[in-house]
Formats: sequence, C-alpha cells, structure tokens
Amino acid sequence: MTSFTKLADNETPVIAVHPTRRVSKINPNIYAGFTEHMGRCIYGGIYDPGNPLSDENGFRKDVVNALKDLNIPVVRYPGGNFCATYHWLDGVGPKDQRPSRPELAWLGTETNHFGTDEFMKWCEVVGTEPYLCFNFGTGTLDEALAWVEYCNGTGNTYYANLRRKNGRQEPYNVKYWALGNEVWGPWQVEQTTKEAYAHKALQWAKALKLLDPSLVLILCGQDGTASWDYYTLKQCLVPAHSPLSTSAVPLIDMHSIHLYTSSDQHLPNATAPLAAERAIEITSSLIDLARIENKVPPSQPRPTICFDEWNVWDPIRAEGSLGAEESYTLSDALAVAIWLNVFIRKSRDVGMACIAQSVNVISPLMTTPEGIIKQTTWWPLYLFSRFMRGWTVSAHVSCGAYEGETAPVWLRSAMETPWLDVSASMGEDGYANLVVVNIHEERGFETKVEGVTGSVEVYTVTGEGVQVTNMKGKEEVSIQESKWNGEGTYEFPKHSMTLMRWKAE
Repeated sequence: MTSFTKLADNETPVIAVHPTRRVSKINPNIYAGFTEHMGRCIYGGIYDPGNPLSDENGFRKDVVNALKDLNIPVVRYPGGNFCATYHWLDGVGPKDQRPSRPELAWLGTETNHFGTDEFMKWCEVVGTEPYLCFNFGTGTLDEALAWVEYCNGTGNTYYANLRRKNGRQEPYNVKYWALGNEVWGPWQVEQTTKEAYAHKALQWAKALKLLDPSLVLILCGQDGTASWDYYTLKQCLVPAHSPLSTSAVPLIDMHSIHLYTSSDQHLPNATAPLAAERAIEITSSLIDLARIENKVPPSQPRPTICFDEWNVWDPIRAEGSLGAEESYTLSDALAVAIWLNVFIRKSRDVGMACIAQSVNVISPLMTTPEGIIKQTTWWPLYLFSRFMRGWTVSAHVSCGAYEGETAPVWLRSAMETPWLDVSASMGEDGYANLVVVNIHEERGFETKVEGVTGSVEVYTVTGEGVQVTNMKGKEEVSIQESKWNGEGTYEFPKHSMTLMRWKAE
C-alpha cells in the first residue's frame, strides 16, 4: 500500500517507508507466466526439437534457464484465444498419430506435436506449476471432466489409464483451471453473453468439483470494470450448500481479469498500468458486493483476483495473427515496472498474475536460432521476481505529478499519476525493498528517503532515452548496481526504475 501527497514540481520529494507496517502478504503467483499456441511461443520458443540448444525433450535449454532465473511459480496454458477450439485429446499419444488441425484464433495450422504431456514435462523441467484453461468455445463438459481425470485421476478409470498408457503413471495433480478465456470478446469463437456464460460456468464448476474438490476454479471475467464482471460474480459466488451448489467447497476460487496497456507517447504509456490498479479496486469491491448480496458466510474463503493476462501490447504494432513480436523500449520497461508496482500495492487482492507471454509473443524474452535476447522489459521483471517478495509494507510518497493525457482517457479522472511511482516490501530475509519508477523524461529528482537504515544496495534500470531497445544487436537497457550510504537525499535518475535494498532494523 502506497499513499500519495501531491507537491509542486519545485518542492523536494519525500518517500517514507515503514518496514514494520506489514499490509498484506505478497502471493508469489503474481510472477506467473503464460504460454499459448500463438506465433513462436511454443514452436520455436519453448519447444524447438532439432536445435542444438534444445535438450532430449526438444525444450530450449537457454529458455528454461532464463525462466528459472525468474523463479516462475505457475504457467498458464494452452491459451488464450487458442483454447476456444482446442481439443486436448488431439495433443496426447504417439506424435505420428496426432492430427493437424486448422487453428482459428491466430489463423495457422496446429500440429499438436506439443500437448498436455509435453507441457507437464516442461513445467517439471522449469520447476513451475501448470495452470490449464478449459475450452469454453467448441468444448464440452464431458471433455473438460476427461481432461481433469487424465491429469489428476488416481483410480482404475478410462482417462487415468490413458495417461498411464501414454507413459505417465503418477497423476500430475493440476490445481489451477480456468473456466474459459475472454468468452465475452467478439474475436472469440463461440462468444457468448454474460447470462449464458454464468449459467454454464456454474454448472461446469459443480461437476468439476464433484470429480475433484481440490481444484482451484477461475471464473472468466472481463477487465474488472465491466457489467460482465458484476453479473458473473453475482451469479457464481454462491454459498457452499446453496441450492445451486452441491459441493461442500466453494465453486469459484478466483476471478480472472485481463488488460493490456500501450501508447506511442511515453508518459501516457508509462502511466497506463495505473488503470489496472483501479480495475483491481473495482473488482475487489464487486467480489465483496456479490458475497454481501448472496449472503456468503465469512467462513467461506474470499476469492482473489487472477490477473492472468497483462502486459504492454499494441496489437496494431504487433499483430496477433503475425506472431505479436513486440520490440520493447525503455518506456515499455518503465510501464512494466509500474504494472509490477501495482501488483505489490494490491497484494491483498491479487492471487495470481500471468505476464502474457513467456517467450517471443509480446514477451520480455526472445529466441533466435542461436540464442536468446532479453528485452528491456526483462530487467524490471527479473528484479521484482528476485526481491519483491514477502509482505507489502506501508509507504508514502510526496512529489509532483504528471497532469497530461492518459491512456485510457478515463484514467485521468480516476487516479493520480505521480512522477515517482512507488511500492515497498519486506522480505522474509529481513531486507526492506523499495521500488521507485521515475517516469519523467528530462528530470531526475533529489529525494529524501525516510526509513532507510545503514548501507543500501541499489539496482537501476535505465538507458539513454525512452525509445531505446535491446532488439538491435546491442543491450541498451540492463541493470546497473551501486551502493548508497542512506544519508541525505538520493537522486532518482530521469526515465528510470530504481530498486533499493537494506537490512531493516
């Protein structure tokens, strides 16, 4: 939680950090990833058989090692829009017997050479948990139940035995399952109404929890600010043992929202992720409203928000059907840092967040036949994942603010947009961590930082200008390490992200 007081630009900014004032636990799942059968994310990204950089499974070893550095706890699969026509049975069994199919989300051909068992194996190699998304377009409830049985079944049943026949004796124990993806969108195969979706989602949830009560089921929301979110939450957040629930456990555990931000102007681009902060606040209120109206008892766990698609993405600049390969700038890196600040500040409500996507497709990590490129956006993600864990702690920032246009437009009237965007955490290792993103293109800010004790480790992400990239053969943006004695003021450089660490007393 970070509060803000607006100052005139000529006044000295002050950031006060309170490491002992723990606000809420940071769920490690906010650093989750996403892999979809889109562009070069799977084929040529995480899976590249025949490449000398790949292992005996066909997995790119350089990609695996890079993702291990991020300590990614969960990865979502197989979509995304792709899942609306995906039939999981096409992707299991002998590869030479798997059918190739026309793929309608991104207008390609799906060979099905990479499917459920390959993804589960890849998750084991990376050291992450799987999160699977049901086909709510052309799929059926029977097909969904069969997939859960295949992944999690322990008995002498047909699909559990099929898994064993395909070489996996023990169950995968997949915990996280999404009840469809963006089914409200006109681009979606089998787009539906909120009324039809809510009815279907509730009925599927009943059956799925009867089969496996341990599942964490994730409702398909919109962007957190839509009537779709209110209606689906109102219809589906019902008390356990209600007339609509035959299960002793709640049917819905999380609510998914998606948002992508971008602008071709730096300041609207950098501040755009603050729209996600307001969306989280609204969604949180809608969850409370549904529980109040439906008389859900306080003993029933409160659903959290699954922000399972987020990133900087301009779909005109990086068209989805052409692979959506963005060339990210320093401005985009600062936007990603503010995205992550939002998740730290709102850790009470966010149970998972999946950057879309993990490799090649609107990704901080790109592959070539010879190696990998870490884009500008890789570095804030790396620093947050490495250090911003444990607890969100109280902080207050007093500084000037950007007052120009925002993207989306409504953000200007809904949120303040300070020059210094701040979050703070307290790790289990006893270190306090402070992130400060200075979005100003021309000015560093000499700032008084209160709450610092002793020597401070400093990690800075910046570059010569907001439009520099790492995609032209030179790493223009990376991490610069330094020290600060914690005395006096500290100047946060123009167009930069700074992470400070110190041993808290």
